[in-house]
Order: sequence, then structure tokens, then C-alpha cells
Amino acid sequence: MTDVALNCAYAVGAVNAVVGVWGTWLWWRVEVGTHYWTAVRVAQVACGVQAVVAGILWLSGRHHGDNLYYLYALLPLFVGFAAEQFRILSAQTVLDARDLEDAQAVGRLPEAEQRSVVLAIVRRETGIMALSMLVVVFLCWRAAITL
Repeated sequence: MTDVALNCAYAVGAVNAVVGVWGTWLWWRVEVGTHYWTAVRVAQVACGVQAVVAGILWLSGRHHGDNLYYLYALLPLFVGFAAEQFRILSAQTVLDARDLEDAQAVGRLPEAEQRSVVLAIVRRETGIMALSMLVVVFLCWRAAITL
């Protein structure tokens, strides 16, 4: 069972590395990735699978003395949750920076400015999620070396 947990940590880390690098590339290039958000969700589901594997390992009675593996296997869920909260706040942050009250205020702007606001929001969201994916890569690596 430990081998399954080890391979799961490597696989989840690899998936998150690919998605994190992809998101970083999109953020750097100021591009909108249409399939990027699907990949983010796949990476988040992979983190959930790793948490389930860690739970099965715990329930099977194969506890590690320091329990660090379980911490590193479960933290990606919390990182993803926190990143989603920051992602949700990113739209308001961009609107506040441009002194816009809400989405209706954006709708009253000229079309070019509307696109600029939307692109700024998407770029910020992409950067937040890419960073969270790269943090998860580190946590998966730590989970793997503590097994």
C-alpha cells in the first residue's frame, strides 16, 4: 500500500507541475487558456485522490511515527481551497484598483476597456491557480520523501 501512496504522490505532483507550468506560461504571456481551467480541476481532483489514498493508508494501520506524510498528503486540499478563495477575490481586487464599483460599471466602459478589465481578472486568476499548483508540487514531493 505504501508503494501506491508513493506512486500517487509522484503522479499528483507531476500533474500539478504540468498545470502549474502551463498556467505560469499563460500568465507570463498574458493569454487566456480555454482548456487550462479544465486541467486545473483535474489537478484538484488528483489532490483529492491522494487524500483518499492517504486515508486508506491510515485506516489500514500503516501509520508512520512522525505522521508527516499525512500532513503533506492532505495539505494540497487546503492549498486548493485557499487558492480558490483568492481567485474569487481577484475580480473585486481588479475592480477596486480601477475604481469600478461592480460588473455593471465595467459594462458601461468602452469595449476595449472592458476587455482589458476582463483580461486583468483572468490573468490574476490564472496566476493564483498556477502558484497554488506549484506549491502542491512541493507538498507532493515532501509527501513522497516522508513515506
